[in-house]
Amino acid sequence: MRILLHILAFVAALGQPAGAGESTLKTLLTGNDARGWEAVGRIDMAGRAFCTGALIAPDLVLTAAHCLYDAKTGRRIDTGSIRFLAGWRNGRANATRGIRRAVVHPEFDYTLGTRTARVGRDLALLQLDQPIRSTSVVPFQTAGRPRKGEEVGLVSYAQGRSESPSLQDLCHVLARQGSTLVLSCAVDFGSSGAPVFVMGEDGVARIVSVISAKAEVRGRQVALGVSLEKPLAELRRIMARLIEAEPASPPRVRVLSLQGGSGSGAKFLRP
Repeated sequence: MRILLHILAFVAALGQPAGAGESTLKTLLTGNDARGWEAVGRIDMAGRAFCTGALIAPDLVLTAAHCLYDAKTGRRIDTGSIRFLAGWRNGRANATRGIRRAVVHPEFDYTLGTRTARVGRDLALLQLDQPIRSTSVVPFQTAGRPRKGEEVGLVSYAQGRSESPSLQDLCHVLARQGSTLVLSCAVDFGSSGAPVFVMGEDGVARIVSVISAKAEVRGRQVALGVSLEKPLAELRRIMARLIEAEPASPPRVRVLSLQGGSGSGAKFLRP
């Protein structure tokens, strides 16, 4: 907690107040507005809460680890009750999927609240029950930790704007400490797990962080995010091992019954 307080004290000492000069949130109401952001989706938790997540592969969603815990009990939410709604907007999704398995970073501790020890490892991967293969839902690439002062953008759902995503295309990295980033982006409940982007010279938006929490500096809100790099690489390795260890499913067969004049009832197995 001391490190986090030190970071926030440093941010408060900056000449420019957090959030000054930043762009406002733009709600992506139409298909044209949302074009290119369809791989960001709402994650519904047992119908009681929601977070934001983003596809980084046809069957993998990146989000915050604390989203997978019940805020009242502190227990993990049953994976079978979680749904990913890709591109959710005005009551419709580009694709809806259940979750086959969820992996939380092994060093994440839900009981630590917003301490940097939790924020810096607040990352999870969800494997969908079926991949999303659509030309309109393209998974995002990821990139390394952004520099202090670098411009970033954010797409998220949140309290009061749960039915359409919102885009803030200009906020900044105010400070960095290990895997924790302090950002001037506007976030609220529901923004947890939202992807933070940098725009490359090639014009491609890449995810560099995931929103973990919000804090306050000089009466203004800032966002706390986890840098991907090492935490994401560790999660990918864990997920890959789980998938490799899964027993192969038996081949599916159909039984065809041929009814000839002899009434033999011969049967063939077709793979």
